[in-house]
This record gives sequence, C-alpha cells and structure tokens, in this order.
Amino acid sequence: MDISGNTIFIPGATSGIGLALAVALHERGNTVIVGGRREDRLAAIVAEHPGLHAVRIDTADADSIREAVADVVDAHPTLDTLIAMAGIMRIEDWRAPDGLLDTAEETVTTNLLGPIRLIAALTTHLQSRPSATIMTVSSGLAFAPLRVTPTYNATKAAIHMLSESLRLQFAGTGVSVVELEPPAVRTDLMPGHAENEQAMPLDAFVDEVMQLIETQPDATEIQVESVKFLRYGEARGDYPEVVAALNRIDPHGK
Repeated sequence: MDISGNTIFIPGATSGIGLALAVALHERGNTVIVGGRREDRLAAIVAEHPGLHAVRIDTADADSIREAVADVVDAHPTLDTLIAMAGIMRIEDWRAPDGLLDTAEETVTTNLLGPIRLIAALTTHLQSRPSATIMTVSSGLAFAPLRVTPTYNATKAAIHMLSESLRLQFAGTGVSVVELEPPAVRTDLMPGHAENEQAMPLDAFVDEVMQLIETQPDATEIQVESVKFLRYGEARGDYPEVVAALNRIDPHGK
C-alpha cells in the first residue's frame, strides 16, 4: 500500500484507531471517507477535520453496507482502498448463558460479517482500478486468547485466515490484501481501556503504523513491535507463557 495518493474508505472511523488513522492518512495526501452510524458525529468530524468526507453506514446491517458503498463509489469513483475498521469487543462468560448468545451473535455480525459484506460489495470496483488495497483489521488476540473475550478472539482469528485466503485469490490481480494487527491500544473499545497503562498509546500506535506503511509498502501484515509478542508465540515455542502473561496466570498451573 502506498502512503499517499489513494482514495480510502474507512467504515468504523468515528473514534479510536479508525479516526486517528483517517486523520493521519488524510494528512499524508489521501482522500479519506470515514463511515459511521451517527450522523451528528460524522458532521462533527468533517467540521473538525476539513477535507475529510463522511458517509453514514451501519456495518451490522447488510442493506446499509450496500447503500453506503454505492454512495461512496458514486461520489468517489477513484476509490481504491478499503480499510474495514469497524469492530466491537464484549466481555463474555460462557459458564453463565444468560444473554451470552445475543452478545456473541452481535460480535460475529459486526466483526466478521461486516468486513465480509464490505469486501464483497467492493471487489468488482476495486478490481477495476489500476491498483487497489483491501486492509483488514485483526488483532493480537487472533493469535493468543484473552480469556474474557472468546467471541472477539474467534472473529479476529477468522479475519486473519480470511485475509490469508483472499490474498491467495487476488494474486495476479491489482488488488493487494493487507492485515493490520493491533495490540491493545488505548481507545474506548471497552470500558476503562483508554486508561489501561498496559495498552499502547493511540498516537504512538498510529505513528508506528504510518511509518510501517511508508517503509514497507509491500508488507502483507502490519505489525507494530509490541504485537509480535502475541503474534509469534507459537513460532517461538513460548505460546503457554504468552497466554499466561496475557491472562496473568501460571502457565504451569501452580
């Protein structure tokens, strides 16, 4: 992915990593369209960041995705990059089933079906461009589980394998598939997460991501240094220790 000169659609960019990336990419000379559900929030973002564009989209709603994609392509026919950013993270306890299924299904719909529907809606258009990029967003938790978020972990693992598979299918076309793999970042993804001192500061994360995009334009996975502890536990042979550290448990059960 080139660092500038793109037309980029980022659903789920009204806060957190999505908005910070949208602003940083716009500052690097890209046309950026942010997507989100709340029209008042979209209007505020456009007012605060002149030059950004916005479209209403609910990535949990298939009809909303189709309508928003059609609007974006109509208004921005040079669209060549999708960053499928929208996601939710919910604490679950599978030992207590009350409300569990609703939470799990909502997570799957947003985190997995949303990106699948977005990519499906744009594959024809993206293949019509001289070059194009699909950026998926998984997580360090795709590679090592956080005990309290089973469905989130599962959806991000699925996004990783979806990315791997689509990269094989789009080989030989002008469409590149890039996977962004965030570690824990200080955002409002979950209550209290923005104040978590163990998480990476948002500005530092975005700065490192932008540097990686600029210096490694052909990378298939965008990994800030701190996520590699989770990403490569199995390859290093210390996976039990990684899971233990993530969940603060004794890997030997003592």
